[in-house]
Amino acid sequence: TKDQAGDEIPLTACARGLNYHRTFLGEDRLRYPMKRTGERGEGAFRRITWEEAVDTIASEWVRIRDTYGPGSRYVNYATGVSALMRGNTLAKRLLSLDGGFLDSYNSYSTACIRQATNLMYGTCETGNSLEDWLNTNLIILWGHNPAETKFDCGTMYYLKKAREKGIPIVVVDPRKNDTVLALEAEWIPIRPATDSAMMDAMAYVIVQEGLWDKEFTDRCCLGFDREHMPEGIDGSESYLSYILGEKDQIPKTPQWAEAITGVRAEVIRSLAVRYGSARPAALIQGYGPQRHACGEQIARGGIMLACLTGNVGVSGGWASGAADCSRHKTPSFPQPKNPYGRKIPVFLWTEAVVRGHEMTELDGVTADDGNWGGGAVSGGTGDSHSPRLSSDIKMILNLAGNCLINQHSDINRTSQILKDTSKCEFIVCSDIFMTASAKYADILLPGVSMFECSNITMPWQYGDFLGFGNQVTEPLYECRFEYDWLCEVAEKIGLGQEFSLGRTGEQWLEAIYEELRETERELPEYEAFKEAGIYRYKKNPHVVAFEKERKDPKTYPFPTESGKIEIFSEKVYRTRYKEYFPAIPRYVEPPEGAGDRLARNYPLQLIGWHTKRRCHSIHDNNRAMEKLDPQMLWMHPEDAQARGLKDGDMAFVWNDRGRMKVPVKVTDRIMAGVTALSQGAWYRPDKDGTDLGGAINVLT
Repeated sequence: TKDQAGDEIPLTACARGLNYHRTFLGEDRLRYPMKRTGERGEGAFRRITWEEAVDTIASEWVRIRDTYGPGSRYVNYATGVSALMRGNTLAKRLLSLDGGFLDSYNSYSTACIRQATNLMYGTCETGNSLEDWLNTNLIILWGHNPAETKFDCGTMYYLKKAREKGIPIVVVDPRKNDTVLALEAEWIPIRPATDSAMMDAMAYVIVQEGLWDKEFTDRCCLGFDREHMPEGIDGSESYLSYILGEKDQIPKTPQWAEAITGVRAEVIRSLAVRYGSARPAALIQGYGPQRHACGEQIARGGIMLACLTGNVGVSGGWASGAADCSRHKTPSFPQPKNPYGRKIPVFLWTEAVVRGHEMTELDGVTADDGNWGGGAVSGGTGDSHSPRLSSDIKMILNLAGNCLINQHSDINRTSQILKDTSKCEFIVCSDIFMTASAKYADILLPGVSMFECSNITMPWQYGDFLGFGNQVTEPLYECRFEYDWLCEVAEKIGLGQEFSLGRTGEQWLEAIYEELRETERELPEYEAFKEAGIYRYKKNPHVVAFEKERKDPKTYPFPTESGKIEIFSEKVYRTRYKEYFPAIPRYVEPPEGAGDRLARNYPLQLIGWHTKRRCHSIHDNNRAMEKLDPQMLWMHPEDAQARGLKDGDMAFVWNDRGRMKVPVKVTDRIMAGVTALSQGAWYRPDKDGTDLGGAINVLT
């Protein structure tokens, strides 16, 4: 991949990549199949044979299916393997062939921003090619920290190029993150979960200062002002009416936002004028802000600002939102139709363990059986034809993932749920270490690392390449790739041929790759690709999202029901559940935000971030990486002084959900009133239940 100057973008390893071998080939590997002997979570197991493990899994698989129905079986969300053949998708294939399973939608990463982007644009393909950032006049990174999160190799490369070119970069974040430092960017600290209030105030200023691109919103948007509302809906419901305070008599001024966000009014006004005047400008949203309550409103607010300033469909602009930019098709493992057809929001699996049989459309249950046509936002009636679950979750397959405990919220509650074997009756975990989640398995299987099997990898976010992971060593100890033992389970339940089609894992890789070559004709033959280990596409179109739609929205309508960008959502307005979220992007005070009454007892807000020393919870057991970013609670000097804390002191941190002990880092790189703890540290409770590992989900 080459940039506009003809330079090839380096595919560089981060600190995590350079430590793969130390992490994955360490002495702490799981070595043998094991069966639980103590309470779930205790970590007490005895060694068994692979034959006993497969027999037990097949037996429980069938018992639970026949006792509770196919909807009692669930494959837990996991990204411990990011490649073509991964345990969770392979397990879903076998379950689909065996009557079906309860599936999920959304992701832990991007649920709110994707729902919001689809709601407004009808697609998540809202990003321009990254090289287009060099054509902008201003870049705002809103809650985006690519220097540490490491989206890909291109993001920081082009941001640094933009900085070298003299393009100003502003970062809005409660924490002065590594991206601010690396780019020498301007930092605007903000209280967590108040971002949309600042966005509303910026919109107010842009309108008042005459920087509104009215021609664009008139032509391409629905619901910004009174004159462009859906038929039959009062104009007072428009976004412009809201920011002017026509209903509540509260204009959404910078002074109004300052009280909420902690950002000075003059800073808000200045950024609004700069963004509205820069033309083109790029407001690039990260995923952190949308992981708070009401996070969809923050995502919608960024999209609204892009529309208000006409930065949609132009080179150097940025439509904001999810900002996917897919220039090439990526391979995927083929999945048969799931006969059960029900899905839940991915984050609500613990609810489905406790009360799955009660869950309905209100909980986000969807159905693919033809009886209901809804989605996450529905106008359904809630009658007997609404989708509901037939069973609680009784079996969980947790393969290459730590979301069973460590990466799911409210660890203590989750632990309590899983310890009760009368609820979820059978849990299978496959992993390479004794993680917090692995300790809750009934059958615990030793998996293989990327060095011990072959696979095809794809870019995670941006990037135009395919990689081949060549096997470099035989599986250690008795470790096995999930596909191999799933084939044996399939044989036991009479679906061996249907599941594998007689193929080895490598034969699947070749077949899927060759199918991809039918559309991606630039790709070399399989053996050449495998030998090279990587293929970087040479033909990469320059993409400007919605360029055609902007120029001629009548001929090329936006992929929404109205054919326009839906700033006002009639779909939301007419849903039964509209009291939970407004039809326009606007600030909604979140539970546990700075204005919550809980602040009387808990005056500090806590946020998480993605540290450079881990990828989620991966690498936490590699202690050599601890020096990169020790697990510490960041605290502003004012807050530390008020509590008598000095840098390095051990602090007791608690709320109503849990408690931990963690050292404090006293720093002015976090705004006052806010603390920060990097996510992904392994949960390590003492005998009293106090976490000593610094696992943030003890508190979330």
